[in-house]
Amino acid sequence: MSGIGAVLLAAGESRRMGATNKLSLMVGGRALLRRTAETLLGAQLTEIVVVLAHQAETAQSLLADLPLQTVQNPRYRDGQMTSVHAGLEALTGGFEAPIICLADQPLLESADIDHLIYAYQADPDCSILIPVHQGQRGNPVVLAYAHREAILGEYRNLGCRRFIDRNPELVTTLEVDSNHYVVDLDTPQDYAAFEGSQENKRHRSVTTED
Repeated sequence: MSGIGAVLLAAGESRRMGATNKLSLMVGGRALLRRTAETLLGAQLTEIVVVLAHQAETAQSLLADLPLQTVQNPRYRDGQMTSVHAGLEALTGGFEAPIICLADQPLLESADIDHLIYAYQADPDCSILIPVHQGQRGNPVVLAYAHREAILGEYRNLGCRRFIDRNPELVTTLEVDSNHYVVDLDTPQDYAAFEGSQENKRHRSVTTED
């Protein structure tokens, strides 16, 4: 098997963001969910499955015309692990590893995804790959295909995160210089801080050009 399949988790209720579904927030002129999906489409992935549930019609409209697969998770209120299961089950297989991606990382670029893929494929002993930035664990996470089977089988009640926590000997951490892997948007304060940082970057860029 060769190649990497991706599961993009976009089923949550976004409660901490308040009345606005965070996947509809505008980031660089695009809705956050569409931006993340297009980031994955620009990476070296063989298959992409997006897991939807809460406000699925809205999410589906944000993904209109993109060449990827969507799947519904009717059990999303039971926790994120049910979305991981739904995504892993929907992957058709025939690849060496799935990568589990979050939909709310506004800085993530296709090159960041490819960096993880290349690092995973370059290490024949790598089983689970997790990016780490300045001591902070990030996302996405790459899992060997065998772990897909384990998470869907004997470890089904644990979910992806607890499976990883219970098997630290399987984990390889990848130190990354970029904060793209650790910035996400959960609350209005997160979004305001992100927008402020982007505005500061634009201001510094204009000042430098002047």
